Amino acid sequence: MIEISLCMIVRNEENSLSRCLASVKAIADEIIIVDTGSTDETKAIAASFGAVIYDFTWIDDFSAARNFAFSKATREYIFWLDADDYLKEEDQQRFMELKRCLPEGIDTVNMQYNLAFDKAGNVTASLRRNRLVRRSCNFKWIGPVHEYLEVYGPSLTSDVCIFHEKDKAFTDRNLRIYQKRAAEGEHFSPRDQFYYANELRDHGLYGEAGDYYEQFLSGGKGWIEDNYQACLRLSECRERLGDKEAAFAALCRTLQYDRPRPEFCCLLGAWHLEKGQLLTAVYWYELAAGLPPDKAPMGVRNEAYSTWLPILQLALCYDRLGQHEKANLYNETALRYHPSHPSMLFNRNYFQNLLGERYTT
Repeated sequence: MIEISLCMIVRNEENSLSRCLASVKAIADEIIIVDTGSTDETKAIAASFGAVIYDFTWIDDFSAARNFAFSKATREYIFWLDADDYLKEEDQQRFMELKRCLPEGIDTVNMQYNLAFDKAGNVTASLRRNRLVRRSCNFKWIGPVHEYLEVYGPSLTSDVCIFHEKDKAFTDRNLRIYQKRAAEGEHFSPRDQFYYANELRDHGLYGEAGDYYEQFLSGGKGWIEDNYQACLRLSECRERLGDKEAAFAALCRTLQYDRPRPEFCCLLGAWHLEKGQLLTAVYWYELAAGLPPDKAPMGVRNEAYSTWLPILQLALCYDRLGQHEKANLYNETALRYHPSHPSMLFNRNYFQNLLGERYTT
């Protein structure tokens, strides 16, 4: 069985750290906690789990802190988490099996990272991240903010899932770091251009965000998944600024990087639906519903676009086309994916009243 050092950087995480550490205490053979300036009970909580605690002066550089944490590890493999991450019981069991059966020669293991959930707890957005790495490879974190772990060599895709449930208020910390770097005249890498654009967009600065998305895309050096997302988010920025034609053009730029994906099809369907072009909207929603889910191994996935969302929209389109029985069948199909969705339940009542004896489920 391999031995694992859990390495984390924390600051004022008293609300979530116990949940995180409790979920991995049987997995980690060593817990390294690097504290960047907590003023609450974070350190005491970490100590109660037997963690080795180090202080690190915060310098607006996440990679520096993470690399410091990695440097303190002593076991064969390093596993990293954030304080608002945790493993459910079934994933703890999968991880223990991974510890027992990891094939020889594997340098890095990626795991699914579940980021968003519906009210029933179903995963609505996820991606994969490299989580477990061989310490002797000396992999390094890159980037002061939105940092990434630069890995290479033999890799394994694991069935272990990590759940992220943020419990802190949304802040402009990352945006301020980027703005400071920009003010100092730093030349941003393509990755930084993309993530700075994301921060600007998240804070409603759509014009500036659009400029950075354009800069990122025109450079031609981005990862395909970032390119694809940049087109979608540029389209949103243009839409927010009231330029619908530019939004449409940005959306279609995704086709430069990949075949139509469910999300693209749903957004294009929405474009035509808004214009009252119902049959064209139906075409795109039917295509979305028929496509396999996005299979980008490390990119963001939103299951709604390939499951219930296009089917619900088909119910809307066919209802407006006067094909109420067909619309009802689509709504009932959508309910199989999302039985408590309020719009679908409203539609069910609507179709019951409209169709009367002809109503079927």
